Amino acid sequence: MSKLPRRSATVPAFTIVDLPERHEASYFVCLEDSSSEMREAGDHKARWYGRMKERGLRVKLAISDDDRPLGMIQYLPIEESMVQGTGLEMIMCIWVHGDDRDGTVGDVQGAGIGSALLGAAEADARSRGVAGMAAWGLRLPVWMKASWFKQHGYLTAGRDRGRELVWKPFVADARPPSWITPKPLPPDDPDRVDVLAFQSGWCTAMNIVCERAEQVAAEFGDAVMFTKIDTWDHDSVVRCGHADAVFIDGKVLQRGAPPSRSTIRRRLRRRVRRLRRS
Repeated sequence: MSKLPRRSATVPAFTIVDLPERHEASYFVCLEDSSSEMREAGDHKARWYGRMKERGLRVKLAISDDDRPLGMIQYLPIEESMVQGTGLEMIMCIWVHGDDRDGTVGDVQGAGIGSALLGAAEADARSRGVAGMAAWGLRLPVWMKASWFKQHGYLTAGRDRGRELVWKPFVADARPPSWITPKPLPPDDPDRVDVLAFQSGWCTAMNIVCERAEQVAAEFGDAVMFTKIDTWDHDSVVRCGHADAVFIDGKVLQRGAPPSRSTIRRRLRRRVRRLRRS
């Protein structure tokens, strides 16, 4: 446990700690306890956590002196992740509060909390003899920026559309990670619209997408077939070639924020109408 100094008048002093049991429910909704959208994600992350903590998953929180979670980082052995690698730890995500929707935390980004969480995770990994850290980042200037990791000494290991796989070796003989090659999707049913979801459970945003897609697909009865494939473990990701994604007749449903039910409904309605005209 490490004590961090106050960075500014608006950011409280904080401590980096391993996930306390009292904050597990908050962690399951990515610290967004007041968000109604997060409540749509179901219990998938809680079940993923229950499985993966037995396989080396570690979660650290930045906690204010008055016990408010300000940020989080979760990481696990890369052999248990959605990418290929050996002897590394894989950062699944890192998040620091960046808004004031509930009026309790506020925007505390840009004050060193993310860097402190990353440093604590790296120190933990080094202490256990891990060969290095890996992470994925977006090439656009939004959440989980690849450029942010590079500012902390990470190197590019691979690119995949808008994502970048980065890593930081701790030892000379560490080997870089690589993306898992996507596999072809199963053929579509010519008589129905196919919604295919790959869901691991670790990402709350993707859990929301899967839940909404399944619920909206049910509105169309036999015209839409919803299929979900559980990809919670590494072997499943390797076998399927996909970790977290939803496809409608072979096309990705979303690449950014979770689409609304109305957006998904419009997509499915267009596909159903096109199918009935053919």
